[in-house]
Amino acid sequence: MQDEILTKAIDKLGGDFNAIEWKYLDVLPGSPREKTQLWPGSENEDIIICVYKGTEISELFHRQDFFFFNFAYRGNYSALSYLFDNRITVREGECYIGQPYAGYAINDKSETETIIVGVLIKTEAFFKTYFHILSADKKLFHFFLNPQINEFSDEYILLKFENEFSVRRLLELMIVEYAEPKENTQEILKSLTLALMMLVARQYKKSASKEGTETLSGKIVSYIGEHLDSVTLQSAARHFSYHPNYISALLPKEIGKTFSEIVLDQRMERAVALLNGTNLPVSEVASLLGYSNSSNFYKAFREYYGASPREFQKR
Repeated sequence: MQDEILTKAIDKLGGDFNAIEWKYLDVLPGSPREKTQLWPGSENEDIIICVYKGTEISELFHRQDFFFFNFAYRGNYSALSYLFDNRITVREGECYIGQPYAGYAINDKSETETIIVGVLIKTEAFFKTYFHILSADKKLFHFFLNPQINEFSDEYILLKFENEFSVRRLLELMIVEYAEPKENTQEILKSLTLALMMLVARQYKKSASKEGTETLSGKIVSYIGEHLDSVTLQSAARHFSYHPNYISALLPKEIGKTFSEIVLDQRMERAVALLNGTNLPVSEVASLLGYSNSSNFYKAFREYYGASPREFQKR
């Protein structure tokens, strides 16, 4: 019964995909090869689930004004990145993560049926709800921040999940929910996407750790990023089973900055991303970063950047 429900949902969204009227704008006047794909969902949707099901697909090479996570649910597929100069093979179980305005196009033909599940997230909703999870890792932080700095960034992440089962089940729940939307479907999708982002962050961290053994100081910096809204020297010391004085001495020696300086650096870097990437009020940005009130955030921000949050935005 469950398999039947899932199959029907995949078939429905696969049919819906073929009926989507994709809208594009010229990125640069007089440059027909540079197109931006606009948000294909309705105004009241922050997340949409797309399913491609077939043996041949050839998209117009484009950029887009949203974040997307394309998962190879069944079979492998090919994609073009950065104006046809980079052909990527996304194998079954892998996820292609794309930034807003990064060049991309699925361009594939196969003898067997391919199923691609896409989770599309509005940029503002992404920064408001999910950015804090993915930005705990320094490399991930800059990957997701980059579109706010470089409008024509062409980076992407190709991720292979070790625990593919959990990812598949989350995506299947999203597919079934989105195929027959209810009044609270968006709220359910937000929760499921939150779990998906946590798995992405976990897998990315695992993949990066295989490249080299992370030092204790590096682990502490990562921990700070993961708990930026509530971290203290004492909580970090308890987590790693060290005395606070040991960590206080270790970080300046290996990182060149004190615990408080590292916390402040990460908070201010993330503050800029939230201020530039969303329309969140300053009070909400302050709360997301762990400040008890806006006044403390304003003071810290001005001392760090020499300008108020709003003055900084106008630069």
